[in-house]
Amino acid sequence: MERIAEASPRFKARVAGVFEMLEGMTSAFGQVFVLGRLIVSGNAAATAANILGHERLFWLGFVSSLIGVACHIAWILLFYYLFKPVNRSLSLLAAFVGLVVCAMQALTCLLYVAPLLVLQGGSSVSAFTPDQLQALAYVFFRLNGYAFDIDLVFFGLWCVLAGYLIFKSTFLPRILGVLLAIDGLGWMTFVVPPFALNLFPFIAAASALAEIPVQLWLVVMGVNPERWKEQAGAAEVRT
Repeated sequence: MERIAEASPRFKARVAGVFEMLEGMTSAFGQVFVLGRLIVSGNAAATAANILGHERLFWLGFVSSLIGVACHIAWILLFYYLFKPVNRSLSLLAAFVGLVVCAMQALTCLLYVAPLLVLQGGSSVSAFTPDQLQALAYVFFRLNGYAFDIDLVFFGLWCVLAGYLIFKSTFLPRILGVLLAIDGLGWMTFVVPPFALNLFPFIAAASALAEIPVQLWLVVMGVNPERWKEQAGAAEVRT
């Protein structure tokens, strides 16, 4: 039982890493790969034709995005558990910001499926002409993009907070916290999307150098259970 108790933080860290990887893959597949194939920039008619002609792919992307939301909620809560001994208040703030990110992701899922519902609305949208329906569907895609940008801003804030917590922890390498905080500052530039798009190659590089090492470290190494317990014990004494 003592061995299980010691392994518990490490096991939860590994599970958090797995969920973080799954969230990244499923969200990117739905929001980036699938929509990137279906949306024709500035052409509502061609976009509508792609959606109706690749309906299975569209639904696959939608389901993948929903799975991403569920995975994100899981690893946000696991991160709160792991870093609560470092700073309870800051960990709680990071969890709150993370759940805001999850809520924004859920909103993007709603906006994701809205164009297909509009195009297949039947009698409920009979007052609109085909051109108007195509334009309305395209507007929902634009709204999805704006919501996704806002989601990235809050995700960047979470990365900064999580990076600080990792840096202050004794059970993970500090360099991971520094890299994650830099990554977060990059994502926060999406508060002005045109500016962020100009910097996107640098933001993508910062993301790869931070998020992938964090995920791999959590999955492969987890956390140092002895140091985690020491920091948890010290936190209990302070309270």
